[in-house]
Amino acid sequence: MIPSWLLIGVVGFLVALAGGLLNSRDVRWFARLRRPDWLTFERLIPLIWTIIYICGAISAYLVWEAQPANRWFLMAFYLLVELTITAYTPVTCKLRSLKAGTIIGGTGFFLGCLLALLVFPVSSWAGILLLPYLIWSPIGTYVTWEMIHLNPRDV
Repeated sequence: MIPSWLLIGVVGFLVALAGGLLNSRDVRWFARLRRPDWLTFERLIPLIWTIIYICGAISAYLVWEAQPANRWFLMAFYLLVELTITAYTPVTCKLRSLKAGTIIGGTGFFLGCLLALLVFPVSSWAGILLLPYLIWSPIGTYVTWEMIHLNPRDV
């Protein structure tokens, strides 16, 4: 039998990896977009997301090991949140739509809040490990919303 930590890690890694499936046209489109002047930390964003994904995987592992009665439901909810937040880049780039990115970002934050509310009673540490995402998500969504105003034809 595959250990739970390995299965959770592999599924999380594969979902996160799928979010990076972009062609060079997608990358060029996103790279040419204007960003807010105050966005001085853009090069740290890959590190921020790496930390968020690792914290999410550890959170899921802690919930799995706590063996709540609704364990499969919670794992499905973790997967839904990860699929939603991972969809941001490919959907935004494929549709060439910052509005779509803003909607996905907001949806991911809402789902992340619901997940945290469900997880805290099972494991407070698992809930705490969701905080990096819940802190970062509104920031990332706000950046995308600000970019709409700087790139009006890419709404």
